[in-house]
Amino acid sequence: MRFSLFIAVLFVSWGSVAQKEVIDFDAVDSLYREDQFYFSLSFSNLQNTPAGFNQNKISAGISLGFLRDFPINKKRTWAIAAGLGYSYSGLNHNLGITEFEGENHYDIITSEFDKNKLLLHYVDIPLEIRWRTSTPESHKFWRIYTGFKLSYLFHNQYKFNAGDIKVRQTDIPELNKLQYGTYLAVGWNTWNAYFYYGLNPIFKSANTETEQVKLNAFNIGLMFYIL
Repeated sequence: MRFSLFIAVLFVSWGSVAQKEVIDFDAVDSLYREDQFYFSLSFSNLQNTPAGFNQNKISAGISLGFLRDFPINKKRTWAIAAGLGYSYSGLNHNLGITEFEGENHYDIITSEFDKNKLLLHYVDIPLEIRWRTSTPESHKFWRIYTGFKLSYLFHNQYKFNAGDIKVRQTDIPELNKLQYGTYLAVGWNTWNAYFYYGLNPIFKSANTETEQVKLNAFNIGLMFYIL
């Protein structure tokens, strides 16, 4: 009799524990995180340009990556985020790069040409502060994200075409390997205006006959965030 009573109590206790461990997958997640992946489309309006410099076509760029969201207040409307990404810039302009006797010479091209483009590929480390009006029930909200981005140039290429003349050059030594700048993303839900300004120049030691070539990136475009 006592053994049967023990078994009955054991099963009742086990059933009670089992009921407590049932997971409600429809419950609201009060410990949510936001905006883990990002993707941007932009065009570059280069600043600090030498005399006679112009961008003859649109200079487009993309960036993409992953950011880890760390909310810092109870409502989770404030957060910091850090991540890893990739960015590309294709800069169309009239600054020619000519290699002669192992050295690069920089000059403003005044003759006609088909293409004069500098391709830049970076690994990015973004760090940002986030404010948003998000709630556990909705992922549609206003956001203002601002931050700092450190970028490492891992590949570059210069392309020039003029009729039958074609020039290709990689690993241009006058380029800055490290880039850093600030950025801002502001918007509602999917659509966010994006601005980036490079705090140091793209070139570190390039010169025309009359002045130093610097070129700071100023990118304007759209940023998209995905959970």
